[in-house]
This record gives sequence, C-alpha cells and structure tokens, in this order.
Amino acid sequence: MKQYQYTYLPQGAASYDNMVHKNALFILEKQLMDKPLWDKFVHVFTERPDHLDLGWRGEYFGKMMRGACLTYHYLPSDELYSILYDTVKGILDAQDTDGRITTYPKENEYCGWDMWTRKYVIVGCLYFYGICRDEIFKERIITAMKDQADYLLYTLEEGKRSILDTSAWWGGLNSASVLEPIVELYKLTAEEKYLTFAKYILESGGCRDGNLLTLAEEGKLMPYEYPVVKAYEMMSYFEGALAYYEVTGETRYLNIVEKFVDAVRDTDITIIGCAGCTHELFDHSAVKQTEETEPLAIMQETCVTVTWMRLQERLLRLTGRVIYADGIEQAALNALYGSLNYEGLPQLSKEENIRVAGLPFDSYSPLTFKARGIGIGGYKKFSTGGYYGCCACIGAAGTALFPLVSVMTQAEGFVLNEYNNGTVTATTPAGKPITLTISGYFFDEGQATVTLAMDAPETFTLRLRVPAWSHHATLTVNGETLAVENGYIDLTREWKNGDTLTLECYPEVAITELNGKIAFTFGALTLARDEQKESGDIEAPVIPVLKEGKPIVNQLEAEDGETVRFLVTTADGDLLLTDYASCGKHWMEERNRISVWLNR
Repeated sequence: MKQYQYTYLPQGAASYDNMVHKNALFILEKQLMDKPLWDKFVHVFTERPDHLDLGWRGEYFGKMMRGACLTYHYLPSDELYSILYDTVKGILDAQDTDGRITTYPKENEYCGWDMWTRKYVIVGCLYFYGICRDEIFKERIITAMKDQADYLLYTLEEGKRSILDTSAWWGGLNSASVLEPIVELYKLTAEEKYLTFAKYILESGGCRDGNLLTLAEEGKLMPYEYPVVKAYEMMSYFEGALAYYEVTGETRYLNIVEKFVDAVRDTDITIIGCAGCTHELFDHSAVKQTEETEPLAIMQETCVTVTWMRLQERLLRLTGRVIYADGIEQAALNALYGSLNYEGLPQLSKEENIRVAGLPFDSYSPLTFKARGIGIGGYKKFSTGGYYGCCACIGAAGTALFPLVSVMTQAEGFVLNEYNNGTVTATTPAGKPITLTISGYFFDEGQATVTLAMDAPETFTLRLRVPAWSHHATLTVNGETLAVENGYIDLTREWKNGDTLTLECYPEVAITELNGKIAFTFGALTLARDEQKESGDIEAPVIPVLKEGKPIVNQLEAEDGETVRFLVTTADGDLLLTDYASCGKHWMEERNRISVWLNR
C-alpha cells in the first residue's frame, strides 16, 4: 500500500488562536454539538422517506460525520465523541435483515439517490471507526459496513444490474462515487472481493455516456466538455480512483487524477478557489466567472469548494507537491470562509420561495454584484420538523481540513504549509518531545516566526512552504538571512532549543484583468466591494491609479470580522476593498450586494 508522504499531527497536537481556530470552533459549537440535529439524521434511516420525492436526506449523516471526525482530530471533545458514538449506534440499529442501511425502502431501491445515501453511510461510519475508542463497537461497525457492501456486490454483480443504472442522475456518476468508501473498506478488511468491486466501478468509467478516466487521461477534452459536468460528484469519483492507486500502486490512476486536477485548475477554478458559475456544474468558470447572472442564479457551491479542497489535500499527502497546498489555501481563505453564516441570518428556500432560519454555511458564493443567502443547497425537510442542506453538512470537513494541513509530519521531520498563530506539540523523528511556536501573520505583519522548544539537539528536516503569491521572500534562521524561492524549501540541520526562523512573504495588492473587468487580490486573499461597508455604487467603473505598474493602496486597520481593509486610489477617489470572506455577511440589509469583479 502506498505510504503518505505527509501525515496529520496527533489528535489535539495543534492549538491555533487565529481565524482558522475560530472558524473550526464555531462549527463545533454551532453545528456539530447539536444532538437533536443528529437525531433527525438518524430518524430518516428508520422512516425511509426519500423515495417519496427521490430525495437525498440520507447523505446528511455521512457528510457531517466525516467533518465531525476531522474536527474531532483538531479539537478533541468528549462531548462531541459521545454524540457521534450515539449517532453511529443509531445508524447501525437501522440496518435491515438484508444488511441495507438506507433511506429508501427495498421496493424502491436503486432509484433516485439511494446509492448515494448508501455511499455516505459507509463514509460516515468508517470515519467514526477511525476515532472510535471502543474495540467491540469498532467490530460492530466493520461487520455492518461489510453487510452493507456485500448486499451491493450481490445485487450489482455482472449480469444483474450495472452500478451506472442505479441512478437516473448524471449518467450514474453519483452512484459510481461509492468507489472511494469501498476502497477504504478494503483497506480495513483486506478482503479481495471489495478490491474486485472497486476495479469493476473503475472500469465502468463512472458515467453511462463516456469513460471519464479515459477522457482525463487523453486530455483532449476539458472537464467542462465531458458528457457529464456535475462538479462535486465528478471530483468524488476521481478521489475514488486516487484511493485505488493508494492500495494497488498502479501509477496510471495517480497520473489520471493529477491530469484531471490540473485540467480543473486551469479551466474551472475561479479567483476565490471554487468551480462552477452555472449552477454546480463545470462550465469553464475560469473564463465565465466575470459574467453577470440573474439575481437568484446560483454559482460557486460550497460542496464544490470543500470537495476541491479534499481532493487536493489527498494529493498533497500522497505526492508532497506544493501546488496542492497553494490551492487549498486559496479555497479555504476565500470561498470556504466566505460561506460561514456567523450572523445566523435567514436563508432562502428556493423550493418554497421563503426565508427560513439560517444554517451554519451559506451554499453559494457570488462573484459579480450579487447577495449571499440566495438558496440552501440540497434543501430537504424532515417529517419530524425542520430541514437541512448538503452544503451545510459538508462544510465542517473544510473548516477542519485547513488547520489539519497547516502543520504536518513526514518521515524526515515537519512540514509547515500554513503559519497560523499558536503552538504545535509533537515528537521529533527520534521520538523526542518538541514544541513549535508560530507567531505573526503574513496578511497583517508580512512575516511569520517559528520558534523551537526541545530538550536536546537533534538533526531533522523542517520543510517550509513559501507561498506561490509571495514576492522576494526571505528566510532568517538564527540571524542568518537567506533568499528563497516560492515552493517548498528543506532545512535539514541539527536543531536545538530556542532556534528561531522568520519567513518574510510580504503580499502585495495586485490587479487581475479578465473579459474587460478587474479584480484585486492581496496574496492568497481575494478582495471585494461590499455595499454594506460603503455608500458608493459598486457597479460604477473603476480606473485604478498606478505607480510603476502597481496600484496605490493604503492599508487600514481591519474592522470586526475582517482580515484586511484597503483604500485603493482611483481616478474618482478612494475605493474601499476588504477580504472576500468578510463580505456579504449582512444579506438581509437593503444594500447587500458584493462583487469581486468590478467594471473597468
């Protein structure tokens, strides 16, 4: 089995105190500790109502369980663990005599989103298995997941029914994405039948209308030109192909996934790190992102943001390629953090055209002169009262992943992908205790300092990420200053107690031009105009004044909820720009629109 180059720190090893921590803690307290909500998720498996409207209520459990377990890794909590334990127990109790755990009755199986639901049952249970402290209960989880998978093998074996015919949606792509949890089940059981089933799903190509793996491998078409263009489900399927590589070492599948990810990055990832400006579909968003849409048109789905982060995070751990860390940062700091509904504002139920109580995540992120809160993605009601949505469930995986990838371990030492204020307590390659204290912040002070505390000198490697957006970065190690290039730099030496490193990566406000519009960035942060923060017309043309080819800016003190605030000099006066993630948070106000892309 392929070994990861990078691995997570032990549970609770990192303690940050900036927005990365604030956001993860907000979701822990606001969402993941909500036991009555988890009880609603369990109830749909005993009621099995989804056939009535071909629904997907069954996905909620697995999506949010995955995020909860990742959050538990960063923020261990006995109370959270107890809630998750009871939830999984309730799910296992809902298993029928055929081994099925689903929200569809047997007479309606393999229609609508039944297979999708079963996928997320396996996903959620296997993630909890990874944190479970009870060996007996772990055995029960594995037995139940094997029963769940065995029923699939029995009913979908050759000559009975193709997995691609278990859903009328997206050419069966949503059903084929069960590939990833099937491979994970094989990792835990080593039972060859699950690997054989995974191979069968791979050979299906993921879609009735064309083999997606072959299309990615050939590279003649871009993802937005594939016969099916549903972004979230497609990335999930390719994650399954990556999992298959992990257990077989067949490099063809790694190469295919990397080609696919490169193609998505080149043709569909926008300035905020998400994809899809036409609903939740790949649509050449890298070019289309400047186009104005109808006021209630949805775009840049949070499910897509988090799945894009997860796919890159898996590639980062496997390959150690810095480009994936850069991509995770862009998506987290802009699209993901912009989706957090700190105010608890009502959101629009487009199905009923009414405002309902807000969920912790907003589902869609505007780019051109639009408001937030215009629709709850995957909205479904519960018979017991209330409702939920897909983006709200998946978001916790994103707010947990970002702190988890900030500092990681490798065989030779430690990898610093992000520089969040706080401390990391771990062990060196020789098994000795070490504490890394990180202070400073690139988007505030322009530099970050890392100080080591350890009992005795030891030789190991510190791998530091110099972000792709940095200009003329320098690194100072114990007073010695070195010029460094963007990417990873490896410092292998004998480290001792009190050693200090300072990485200077002063970001600059830069202008991006596309299709006659302009946008501003500050390092990894995308900037935006917000009607709530100013009295001007955000659609008015902007003519920035340049000095030596660069915009003239004045950085102000950030206000509540902001990371940065700038005044940019234009031909018509100063232009107020703040970080995208802080914009549009008051969408119930009359002046509620925001925009990244400005008229030139």
